[in-house]
Formats: sequence, C-alpha cells, structure tokens
Amino acid sequence: MTRLLVIAAGGTGGHMFPAQALAEAMLAKGWRVKLSTDARGARYAGGFPDAVEINVVGSATFARGGVLAKLAAPFRIVAGIVAAKWRMLRDRPTVVVGFGGYPAIPAMAAAWVFRVPRMIHEQNGVLGRVNQVFAKRVDKVACGTWPTELPEGVSGVHTGNPVRKSVLERAGAPYIPPGDYPMSVLVMGGSQGARILSDVVPPAIAALPMEMRKNIRVSHQARGEDHDRVTAFYAEEGIHADVQPFFHDVPERLVDAQLLIARSGASTVADVSVIGRPAIFVPYAAATGDHQTANARGMVDAGAAILIPESQFQVDSLAEQITTILTNERGALQMANAALSCGTPDATERLVALVEELAEEPQQ
Repeated sequence: MTRLLVIAAGGTGGHMFPAQALAEAMLAKGWRVKLSTDARGARYAGGFPDAVEINVVGSATFARGGVLAKLAAPFRIVAGIVAAKWRMLRDRPTVVVGFGGYPAIPAMAAAWVFRVPRMIHEQNGVLGRVNQVFAKRVDKVACGTWPTELPEGVSGVHTGNPVRKSVLERAGAPYIPPGDYPMSVLVMGGSQGARILSDVVPPAIAALPMEMRKNIRVSHQARGEDHDRVTAFYAEEGIHADVQPFFHDVPERLVDAQLLIARSGASTVADVSVIGRPAIFVPYAAATGDHQTANARGMVDAGAAILIPESQFQVDSLAEQITTILTNERGALQMANAALSCGTPDATERLVALVEELAEEPQQ
C-alpha cells in the first residue's frame, strides 16, 4: 500500500510554506499526502498540489477573540482531536509531521495517541507554543533556524527552512557590490509591510550623502494605509522608489539588491541566505519569545547582517549603517558571501530524509 504522510499545519505562511514544500517533495516520491488544518488554514492552502487531500478539523487559538471564544477553544480542539483520531483509524498514516500553529494540534495529538511515527518542524529560533507542547512527544525535532532554543532533554536536527522554487533557482546568484552606479535597496516588513520601516527608512535614505543618494533605487513594501505618504516622501526627496503593499517578485528583487532592510521572519532570513545578500534586520519586538532576534542571530554572528533592535531603530543610526555598507565594496561582498554560508538550499531534501527515516522505524 502506498505510504501516507499527514502534514499538520496552521494558517500562516510561515507554517504553510515549508509544509507545502514537503508535500510537493513527498508526492514526487510516490507518497500519498494529506493536510490536516482548520478552516482558516484551508483558505491558505491554495498553493498545495491538487493531489494533496485537505482534511479540515476543528481547532482554535487562545490568543485571539473574546472571553467566550477563549472558553470555547478547548472544546473545539478536543472535537478536532476526536475527528483526527477517527480519520487515522480509517487510514493510518505512515508518518505525521507538524509545522506548528493551533490547527496542528488535532493531528499531532492523534498521532501521539496511536504512536504513529511523528516529528515537528520549527521555523523560528524559538519554539512556538504548539511545538513546545509536542517537542517531548515526538520522535524528531527538525529546526529551520540554527541554533533553536529547545527544552531540556530535547535534541534537534538542523534542516533549515525550505524556500520557494523561484528562490532556489536563484541560489547563489552573483552579487554586484555597491559602487558609483545605480544601487538597489529592498525594504520588506512581512507580507503587509511594517509601519516602523515606513517611518524610519525613507528619511534615513534621504539623509544619505548626495553622491550616494543619487544612485539609490528603493523597492519598499509598505502597508496599504502607509502607501501614499511613503510614496509622496520619496517623490518629494527626488528618490527613485517603487512602493507596493506586496511584492510578487521578491526573488528577482533580492537578486538585484545591494542591500536588504527587513524584519527577520524565518522565511525572509531563509530567502536572503540562499540568494546571498547583505542585510539589516529589525526584529519585530512583540514576536513570541523574541524569536525574530533568534532568527537573525546566525547571519549576524557570521558577519552577513546587522541587527538593529526596534528600540534603537532611528533615522541617524540607520543612515549610518546604510552608508557603512554601501561605501565599502569589499565589505559588502564579504557580507554577501557570509550570507551564503548560512543558507540551507537543501532544506526540503533534509526534511524528506527525516520522514523516510521515520517511515523505516517499526510502529509501536
């Protein structure tokens, strides 16, 4: 009988993208694949191949909603676990892999009850709440960021975070170091931009020495409500800028960039390390467990990136750091090469290998 992989994942891109990458790879190896998620997660599953069967189970988060929603959450999760157990009784999986998020709870809990070989993949440098619960209840813990803070007695396997095919196709693309010619600065704050980047980056670029500023070309991802003011500021300062709420061609823009200024979400860090570009990271201060700082640590320690905490993210200090990078051709090239040393372009293959290892272990 064809082996079955059940993937349990939540509704955010950070959880769903590596799950999708693993699903595609396992289908190519002849496995059947099911995705266990909730109704919200199913809406984000449009990128999964048609061959993936999507099972919607009940789940809930304790982080959002009013008092009634929080009180109802345990009952919805229990109902989801019962449904997941029933599905596993009818079609027992060979391996179950959880990628975090509350929608992953039902399938992971059912796999634990039935002693199905199982593992979790953590994208960030600090375990998310759900992965914390299961870290001691799985056979393997795959880590997208290295090192990852793990509970005492738990060991992790560094797999890296899978990146999109469009990023892999540009892995290690030659870097054009800064000089007296047009230079591209890519500014990203997540899929919807970040207000603090829209507040600080434009005036910091305007504060650069005119000899440098005249060569700057900015690609700036800004929230919809910030778009007009950011666009107007760049225009008033005579700075060439493309401001959009979302970039559909991030890999191309990264290849062209001399410098990235961004939040340090796991997928952003993975993309820039696979392509290899200097970066200035501004971790989201409210991230659970300050995991965005942990995400950036490897590139910072390697000399590939500069980290500026939100509390110190100011116009003058940012302008100084941009100037340092874009006036030092050799230093910028070293940063780009150091970024490549942090990348794991074979992350999906590493995950596949762990799944296949688990499949060979005897079921209890």
